[in-house]
Amino acid sequence: MRKSRFTEAQIIGMIKEQEAGMPTAEVCRRHGLSTATFYKLKAKYGGMEVSEAARLKALEDENAKLKRLLADTMLDNVVLKDLLGKS
Repeated sequence: MRKSRFTEAQIIGMIKEQEAGMPTAEVCRRHGLSTATFYKLKAKYGGMEVSEAARLKALEDENAKLKRLLADTMLDNVVLKDLLGKS
């Protein structure tokens, strides 16, 4: 997945600007992103504080690591079964 050029704090700041009454088009223009990207970020980070967003990022990273470990273990299991089945 591509790394965002904005930090969680910046994203939450943009959302708060829009919620404070600044038009969405103006927020997007000031920060150099499309409205579609803004609404995608708002759907993900809307209503969060910076600490909550950091916790979400940490959980997503941990989940990805666990998925990789599971995939490696399942692959090892398949290889071992193939070796045992051919003997």
